[in-house]
Amino acid sequence: MAVKLRLMRMGAKKRPFYRIVAIDSRTKRDGEYLELVGTYNPISGEKQVSINKEVALKWLNNGAIPSDTVRSLLKEEGIMKLYAESKNKKEQ
Repeated sequence: MAVKLRLMRMGAKKRPFYRIVAIDSRTKRDGEYLELVGTYNPISGEKQVSINKEVALKWLNNGAIPSDTVRSLLKEEGIMKLYAESKNKKEQ
């Protein structure tokens, strides 16, 4: 089973709100997810991003592949840097 970290659209019409979820890659966009990783609200005055770092790192270490948008959100929060550092420590 290939797991991805991707966005799940919520909210009203023309007022999107997204959940960042760990989900099987074959599941439809709004299908059942494995675990909630965080939230993302692009509509508010300033982007509101809330990500549980421990959960995100757990899924990344288990081989989950983030979508392009989720990868950029993780990078902004500094999680991708932590993941790269932990990966380098394992290799040494």
